[in-house]
Amino acid sequence: MVLERNNLQPLTKIGTGQVVRLVNIAAGSTLVRRLTELGLTPGVEFKVIQAQGGPVLLAVRDARLALGHGMAQKILVEYV
Repeated sequence: MVLERNNLQPLTKIGTGQVVRLVNIAAGSTLVRRLTELGLTPGVEFKVIQAQGGPVLLAVRDARLALGHGMAQKILVEYV
């Protein structure tokens, strides 16, 4: 999947192995707070470990996170 730089995409559209930067979380305050507590803050770069066939797995900082597709759909990212 090749996208233009700075083209915002929901996390569910990003392929396995891609490195992206979180730009925005388009969700309510409860979900935004929860994701922030997990280390997903605007500007953080992370790698998508698994994008298909189950939860979306991410390598964020020194942790691995599993997100459901509903949550991942609300996370807007750009390629680095």
